[in-house]
Amino acid sequence: MEKGTLVEFWHNGERRLAIADRPEGKKHWIAIDARTQSHTLHPRDITYEVAGVTYKQPAEIDRFSAQVAPNIDPDSLEVAWEMLVEDGETVDPPTLADLLYSDRTPALCYAAYVLLSEDKIYFKNKKEDKYEPRSRAQVTELKHQATVKDRKEIEQQGFIDRVRQQLAGTPVEWEDTDKQRLEVLEKYVLNPDLPPSKLGEYLTALNRQQTQPAVFSLLVELGWWSIHENIHLRRSQTPVHFSPKMQTVAHELLTNPPVDLDATRRRDLTHLKVYTIDDESTQEIDDGLSLELLPDGRQKLWIHIADPTRLLSPEDEFDLEARKRSVTIYLPTGMIPMFPPDLATGPMSLRQGKKCCALSFGIILDESGAASEYEITTSTIEPTYRLTYEDVEEMLQLRIPGELEIESIAKAAKLRNQWRTSQGSININMPESTVKVSGDEVSIDLIEDNRARRLVAEMMILAGEVAAKYGQDNALPLPYRGQPQPELPPEEELILIPVGPARSCAVRRCMPRSEMATTPSRHASLGLNTYSQVTSPIRRYTDLLAHFQIKAHLRGDELPFTTERLQEIMMGLGTNIYEATMVERQTNRYWTLEYLNRSGDREWDALFLRWLREDESLALILIEELGIELAMKFNRWVALGEPIQVQVALVDPRQDIIHLREIAIQPANSAA
Repeated sequence: MEKGTLVEFWHNGERRLAIADRPEGKKHWIAIDARTQSHTLHPRDITYEVAGVTYKQPAEIDRFSAQVAPNIDPDSLEVAWEMLVEDGETVDPPTLADLLYSDRTPALCYAAYVLLSEDKIYFKNKKEDKYEPRSRAQVTELKHQATVKDRKEIEQQGFIDRVRQQLAGTPVEWEDTDKQRLEVLEKYVLNPDLPPSKLGEYLTALNRQQTQPAVFSLLVELGWWSIHENIHLRRSQTPVHFSPKMQTVAHELLTNPPVDLDATRRRDLTHLKVYTIDDESTQEIDDGLSLELLPDGRQKLWIHIADPTRLLSPEDEFDLEARKRSVTIYLPTGMIPMFPPDLATGPMSLRQGKKCCALSFGIILDESGAASEYEITTSTIEPTYRLTYEDVEEMLQLRIPGELEIESIAKAAKLRNQWRTSQGSININMPESTVKVSGDEVSIDLIEDNRARRLVAEMMILAGEVAAKYGQDNALPLPYRGQPQPELPPEEELILIPVGPARSCAVRRCMPRSEMATTPSRHASLGLNTYSQVTSPIRRYTDLLAHFQIKAHLRGDELPFTTERLQEIMMGLGTNIYEATMVERQTNRYWTLEYLNRSGDREWDALFLRWLREDESLALILIEELGIELAMKFNRWVALGEPIQVQVALVDPRQDIIHLREIAIQPANSAA
């Protein structure tokens, strides 16, 4: 290279032209660009040398560039390509200049070079300054890719523009491609450890930080999410809605129900008075109670359970859908049902005044409360009363004439509880509450521990014992539930803890988890040698499995599930049930903290339950009025069961943070 040669090189991502001024060392050259800035260039830094002319002044570079610019038209390359593609002839910048401009001036050769070096469609660089035309198939594909890329860039810019418009307060109508991009933002909030590749581009364009709270706030500002969006539910694999296909199948079941396999065997029990008892908000009515007076004067308890399996077949579409869901999930904002609501609250439920199919358990208790005789039958019933727990409590208190059956059932429930106690049952009476959200209102209500609730609970436990006995007597594989015997604290240790929640908490700590298996085992806390849940087949899939098995055996049919298959299904359910339980727990926790957040500086009466980490002064307390347990740090030693007063110091429901502080209880005579 000689002094005055015009050369091209790249600087900060852009083409630059400079005039070679003087050598620097053995290989380098000092070159001066149009801005009179000097650059030290190695031969490998130089991408093009303008041949045939030398330059002296940097101002000449601008004149050269002005000659080049009008001739850089990428569309002209297609013309040259069409002329060369059939023969596959290679081309260099001078040859292309001849083809395009019919001349080889330095400026036109450089223009041709720029076109070739920037082209991504028609020509590919073979070696040095030689370029080969791509095949027609390759060009077609590259054009398609370029069109797709351009369209995506236009769509992305449109998305950014609509986001800005929405943030400015002008409502927009989101396009389908917008929804995909909004889902990218969603995924980052739900799993910030795996940021999608496009996220940074969106946030940079919107001048937003790439943090989980910032993206969450953006989604809320856009109206895409609620300020109270259930992140826990979104993170889970829980299906919230039923697919159009499942809705179609549900409609078909409603309009054309399948043949009832038990139609000819169902016992007509419509002469019995049937009480269904639930919370007022309950819509899936899956159990009812009756009392029958036998000719010999004995009383027979009837526990009627809804019979949804008459509408299903093992392993059919709806059975598999229910299995995938595993349970109905109850959230403060509403429920996510295991079956479509039209089915669950319709033909599957025990509806007042309607003839309903049921699986009925008839049981006679002996004087001690043990189930001395029992039978299980498919049946037809006609529920007489749709009652709430409050209704039943009132009926028991008033002893309404003509409704003495309910009192007899209550007495049987009390007898059953006494019998289970004699069998070693362990009662843990901790207050429970329900959190509900209605519109913008949040409420927390204690669940009253009354005779009505105990009545229903005992009857459901009794049905579970009888179902398990039937399974055990007939060697049926069922989803049996057991619980190992706990190692309870010594009596002398428990006596030191005040009676009530603190003592119950100490016992609860020792209770092992219940276990599910295909063979019966003792359930320690219930005081039963065998037990299987069967009373909520509309809401629990394991109950549905038990119904399939028991009903098939009653008909004399082959069992739909072998022991091995049942075990396999139950193992799969474990993960789903755990996930549903966590969603319920975390959602309740969020709304509990939100309730406390709205309660301001209110002071709460509480009980000290136990130390969580005594060395860190971290304890578990119970806010009695709300029936909720919270962790709290103390700056003093506190006795188990000691009453305290607390106040919320800091709460952030979204970050799951709550700090409580103790309020000193003033002596009674302090006002004097």
